[in-house]
Amino acid sequence: MRLGIIADDFTGATDIAGFLVANGLGTIQLNGVPDAAETVTADAVVISLKSRSAPVEQAVAESLAALEWLMARDCEQVFFKYCSTFDSTPQGNIGPVTDALMEAMGETLTVICPALPVNGRTIYQGYLFVGDVPMNESGMRHHPVNPMTDANLMRLMEAQSKGRAGNVPYAVVERGPDAVRAALQELKAAGVRYAVLDSLNAEHLKTLGAAVSGMRLVTGGAGLADGICMADTDGLGDPSDAEAAGRPGTGRTILLSGSCSQMTNRQVAAYAAVAPVVRVSVDEAIADTDAYATRLLEEVKAVEGGAYAPLVSATVGPEALAEIQSRLGAQAASAAVEDLFHALTRKLESEGFQTFIVAGGETSGTVSQALEIGGFHIGPRIAPGVPFVRAVDKPISLALKSGNFGQERFFFEAQDLARAAPAREGQ
Repeated sequence: MRLGIIADDFTGATDIAGFLVANGLGTIQLNGVPDAAETVTADAVVISLKSRSAPVEQAVAESLAALEWLMARDCEQVFFKYCSTFDSTPQGNIGPVTDALMEAMGETLTVICPALPVNGRTIYQGYLFVGDVPMNESGMRHHPVNPMTDANLMRLMEAQSKGRAGNVPYAVVERGPDAVRAALQELKAAGVRYAVLDSLNAEHLKTLGAAVSGMRLVTGGAGLADGICMADTDGLGDPSDAEAAGRPGTGRTILLSGSCSQMTNRQVAAYAAVAPVVRVSVDEAIADTDAYATRLLEEVKAVEGGAYAPLVSATVGPEALAEIQSRLGAQAASAAVEDLFHALTRKLESEGFQTFIVAGGETSGTVSQALEIGGFHIGPRIAPGVPFVRAVDKPISLALKSGNFGQERFFFEAQDLARAAPAREGQ
């Protein structure tokens, strides 16, 4: 196994898996820590956890269990994958999980690189940018679970971990892999544990991928994994062959949106202009989850049959979100929406729905868990970081989209791609 990825949520897992497959790396995604006896034949394995917003102790325990499974299979390089917006509070979980993995592997230095330039996530002088503004000035400052109020990755890392962070600036990255390796050695000699890597474009990612190729443990976003593949001198396979098993089926389709990000709000608005949207009431979800899920199922069935599938949406703008959180409590409101989508997903599957297009990391996690899918084959890419995936153990296809990924017509594009590239018979 060339690469073993421990991802802290389900959309993040499909995000990085999609980049690996696009580079021709045969990839399997497993949901949750695999059983000790489970065998997988693949160049890369992505273990998707739901640990991003879990209690720190749980996140650490699950990540260490995933690491144990990977190391038992002689994994050459371990990659701890988190979001390109570094979703994490001052308490964690990125820092505590990174520390635990480092200690378990006997490492004293690792890299921090959530950059994904193709989606507007860049790092300059250790500061994370979303588009052309620092992260704390973007829509991420309103995140309902992990509001991001600081763009300095060194400060963010030091606030939640056991050591010091340093920066490898873009001027060093410009000079190539050898210069980056030398800078990493200097930081290590100075007692730095976390090296934040600047990256402004795809060429920087390729440089960084080559520079970290010999490290046993790296951390970051899908962009760094893309760079590792781009720098691979052994040559990778044909992307079309790698994605064949994950092509979506043509079954009954439903869209589910729990994200309140700026882009998802735009995507829902664009979809609502021409396709059926069933709106979610958080109050009704809290009052009686199962009964409300049953009513939503009936609403979905009532608006089926058009050119595009129904969308069940809990997506709201910043002002409406603030009002809901103020009145009901942020954690209670978030948990109610997750529980509702979990119950609704079970009912949708029993009704015969087979293709689920989902927006939001927490929503994607709860949908995948409700479907009780053990793992995914990774299919064709809808947008950067968002591939279709196909369950390994049942005829279910999904697209799991992180909140800010994709363009405004993402929901249309996903369905158009599913119609154009259905799974081969027997898959």
